[in-house]
Amino acid sequence: MALKRVTIYTDGACLGNPGPGGYGAVLLYEGHRKEFSGGFRLTTNNRMEILAAVVALEALKQPCQVTLYSDSQYLVNAMQQGWAMRWRANGWRRNKTEMALNPDLWTRLLGCTENRKVEFRWLRGHVGNPENERCDQLAMAAAKEKNLATDFGYESTLHHQAP
Repeated sequence: MALKRVTIYTDGACLGNPGPGGYGAVLLYEGHRKEFSGGFRLTTNNRMEILAAVVALEALKQPCQVTLYSDSQYLVNAMQQGWAMRWRANGWRRNKTEMALNPDLWTRLLGCTENRKVEFRWLRGHVGNPENERCDQLAMAAAKEKNLATDFGYESTLHHQAP
């Protein structure tokens, strides 16, 4: 049986970096559309880019063939070029001296791709692609909400950094 083909668009936004942030995702399947968004009081743009992909992929209830479009080269390159898998294999180290950032989200994202065929594709942001623009609107609106949630994955790392 052929896998369902799903198209996903994602975007993350931050008002300051770090600062209040949000993510947006649009999931498309055979004429059906589902939108996702959420925001956090203190986070980074890269975290929101990754989380947008995680939330959309976690919404899929069965194995699928997915094409995921993002304007984040960080996200697309980390997945397409195997950086995230390499970081995980090296104990979340980018190299001998640098730790990889966002291991909590990369762990979730790698888990999302285990029983799905996911192709990550980069697209230039803010050039009129309607779905990318919609994701940006969702992410920005979420970042501007009142009483935003805590991004524990980010804020807990602040206590472990040297001053």
